[in-house]
Amino acid sequence: MTATPEQLQLMLFDGAIRFAEQGKVALAKNDFEASYSALTKVQNIITELVSSLKHDIYPELCGKLASLYNYAYRNIVEANVHHRIEAVDDALKVIRYQRETWLMLIQQLQEKKGAEMEASLPAPPDNLPSEPTFSMQA
Repeated sequence: MTATPEQLQLMLFDGAIRFAEQGKVALAKNDFEASYSALTKVQNIITELVSSLKHDIYPELCGKLASLYNYAYRNIVEANVHHRIEAVDDALKVIRYQRETWLMLIQQLQEKKGAEMEASLPAPPDNLPSEPTFSMQA
């Protein structure tokens, strides 16, 4: 409830990676019910990532991101239908790359916000003593 929109986006990437890994393990065990469940969650997360793109603000960037997400989505569907671990790996490459990119963006935003906050603070007065002084007089 207290996460920022940036943190929520990062949580989506983390969830997609976690469920894709669970799907891979299930596929390796030929547990197709578990793999279907996990990979369907990845599909839902990718759908959320695509739907959260703001095409009206950054149309070119959003178009490229949508293409990447669609590639990952198609690979997850292929893994789900044809039980191909390699397809999950291909999707994971895209999702992990996007997560790392998003993490770098969050760090840059935090640095920028920190610098803006520091710049907005008033400068200390020049006449402050360099050492604190204490008086024990009553």
